[in-house]
Amino acid sequence: MSASNATFLVTGTMGCLGAWVLRNLINDGAKIIATDLDMTVSRPKLLLSDQELDTIEWEKLDVTDVQAVNGLVEKVKPTHIVHLAGLQIPFCKANPSLGAAVNVVGTVNLFEAARHHGVRGLSYASSVGVLGAPENYPDRALTDADLPLPNNLYGVYKTANENTAKVYWQDWQVGSVGLRPYTVYGVCRDQGMTADIAKATLAIAANKPFHIRFDGPITVQHANDVARIFIDSALAEYQGADVFNLRNDVIEVAEYVALLKQLYPESQITFEKNNALPFPSDFDDAGLRSLLGKVPHTPLKQAIQSDVEQFAHLLDTGKITTDSLNG
Repeated sequence: MSASNATFLVTGTMGCLGAWVLRNLINDGAKIIATDLDMTVSRPKLLLSDQELDTIEWEKLDVTDVQAVNGLVEKVKPTHIVHLAGLQIPFCKANPSLGAAVNVVGTVNLFEAARHHGVRGLSYASSVGVLGAPENYPDRALTDADLPLPNNLYGVYKTANENTAKVYWQDWQVGSVGLRPYTVYGVCRDQGMTADIAKATLAIAANKPFHIRFDGPITVQHANDVARIFIDSALAEYQGADVFNLRNDVIEVAEYVALLKQLYPESQITFEKNNALPFPSDFDDAGLRSLLGKVPHTPLKQAIQSDVEQFAHLLDTGKITTDSLNG
């Protein structure tokens, strides 16, 4: 089924990936029901024109409310769901009960609605946060079969979601694809420590210094590519409940900063030495390639140049500021 003939319900559309999913679905000509708890359309406005925003059906949705979720899915009758709503690591640590309600109960509610209302394809956001410390794994690219060993509540909740998906397939044949992004970068990525990779390109566009707070090897994926992967995974209408790693580019932070300097000699980007991120850094995406055939991938150099140009335009038109560089 092509996206142009599909009706997509998307949760978490005010986040970075949500905004990019909307961008891609608009390009595809899909019918879109965009949901979130906060209906401030700040990030989607960075990627979509007012005319494009007007073509979207906007619905305020609390994914922790089972009746609200079921009622909306029953009303709008989506053929496909992309489930991105969730709270990140620091928010889960600060409020574990709310983190569990949004990340775990919210996901159960989406699966339950999909079960009862004939949703044909569902993709949802897991995370490399399920994997835990790199020293717990062999020194190789990790496969989809390497066991989750989460060491924070966010990872525990995402692991629960992966297992929920398996049971919904086992008991009720609700097919799904879980995806594990890592360091997502691009316009709209402004929260979380790994957002520093994106913030560096904003700093270059603004001609400002910026310090990346970590070093070591990382796996990076452009937000536009990841959005496309979520959409294509839902469209695959997968008969199963597997979870797939994402890969795209594996690079040392030092190499990334050197590439920025090569492309923009006046850039003022530095990084924190001896402070690697507490997750594995390389992943085998053979499973995802088997599912999709070809994984969307914008070459790193091209993506950086596009981001700097896009950030510069947004700064020039007053649509963004450099406030995110301070935190």
